[in-house]
Amino acid sequence: MDRVACPALYQINTRTWVTALSRKQGKAATLDDIPDAKLDGVAAMGVDWVWLLSVWQTGRAGREVSLGNPEWREEFRHTLPDLTDADIGGSGFAITGYTVHRDLGGDPALARMRERLRSRGLRLMLDFVPNHTGLDHPWVDAHPEYYVAGGELDLTRNPGNYRWVRRNGGDLLLAHGRDPYFPGWPDTFQLNYGNPATRAAMLGELMKIAGQCDGVRCDMAMLVLPDVFRRTWGIHTEPFWPEATRRVRERYPGFCFMAEVYWDLEWTMQQQGFDYAYDKRLYDRLREGHARPVREHLRAGLDYQNRLSRFLENHDEPRAASAFAADVHEAAAVITFFSPGMRFLHQGQLEGRKQRISPHLVRAPDEPVNPRLEQFYRRLLGVLCRPVVRQGRWQLVEPSPAWEGNWTSDSFVAGAWTGAGDERLLVAVNYASSQGQCWLRPPFPGLAGRRWRLKDLMGDAVYERDGDELAARGLYLDVGPWQYHVFELAPSRPAR
Repeated sequence: MDRVACPALYQINTRTWVTALSRKQGKAATLDDIPDAKLDGVAAMGVDWVWLLSVWQTGRAGREVSLGNPEWREEFRHTLPDLTDADIGGSGFAITGYTVHRDLGGDPALARMRERLRSRGLRLMLDFVPNHTGLDHPWVDAHPEYYVAGGELDLTRNPGNYRWVRRNGGDLLLAHGRDPYFPGWPDTFQLNYGNPATRAAMLGELMKIAGQCDGVRCDMAMLVLPDVFRRTWGIHTEPFWPEATRRVRERYPGFCFMAEVYWDLEWTMQQQGFDYAYDKRLYDRLREGHARPVREHLRAGLDYQNRLSRFLENHDEPRAASAFAADVHEAAAVITFFSPGMRFLHQGQLEGRKQRISPHLVRAPDEPVNPRLEQFYRRLLGVLCRPVVRQGRWQLVEPSPAWEGNWTSDSFVAGAWTGAGDERLLVAVNYASSQGQCWLRPPFPGLAGRRWRLKDLMGDAVYERDGDELAARGLYLDVGPWQYHVFELAPSRPAR
């Protein structure tokens, strides 16, 4: 399977996927029961990666926390008004071991799933949770030194961030996993990266995972950076990621690392050995609804942008269909997925689902399909399959005012793709709630001296324009609120 410059990833909630199948067939299903037709459908989308969320074994203690937390339970009931205890499996990130959950069929079922994906040209991505483990991970008894311990003073100051562990070898007060800005996750214990033995053990776990898939999405990957870890826990640690990524790739060349990362640490994670880092900054600016900050973000160098993972939703964020009005949703999707980097899509997004599903739940609600969004994404994915936007070169196109004093050009976000064989795409979005006009000068060589046909691949518009004017002044656009064009440029008359 050849690598592409701008791959697409599709995230699937594995537990809800299998639960839906179990309910349909009237008996417990595993990964082996996922129909070939479902996998064919995923492959037909044109994606390169499938991220199976929450395949690892979790424990009873974590589930009991999920069942007993009133705030969480209220969230679960909002998602599933007919909620039962059976719907609450515990967080898929409170892991007790990197073996495939017994309810999913164990490691052999995952191995068979990987081969089924591979036969369709799809790579498999799985979770790696570096910061913490579940409460009943075997290390809590066998290697308590792997964890951050606390004292009575810690418990007095932050009672919600610590938990007593009853052990034959003596009771221990251990810290819950957390980041420096929020309370701890009460269904986890915090690993101590200041202990070289902990880092070695986690490298061993990562190496084991790497033998079962083609890439990992690393949960809250920035939390184990030395400066972040020291700020959170006051403990000095050596860097983990540079050695870990190097060691894994020595054994598994081409293995892919994707970092969930925030706080403007994307470039840092890329320098630590990650192929891709979450682009939360683009998402946040799109949510704000203003074009100029989006353009400013897209001015960054391609050495950075090509290694960002662009998304409109994932299991941590609200559903795009609920976070964005329908027309804004489409405009934001065109900007997101016609930008360079990895295109990160989420199960349910393409059908316009609105209910976010907590990773504690193993059942998804029944929701109707949004026909408009389904048709939009079908067309979008069809264009994203083209070589020019998978292997081509992208550059930002700056809009110019249509006339003196017309400020609406500032509402446009535009980019150009150039591929092999003279493939050319010009993407323009009026990311504003008002009509907008601008000039866009396509940055393509050889425009002058011929006429050009501009066909909108996301709409029905077809125009012919003089190449001399395109090269000298550009393309004039008058675009409605939140509207967009994805123009394919092809010569309609030979050069003079």
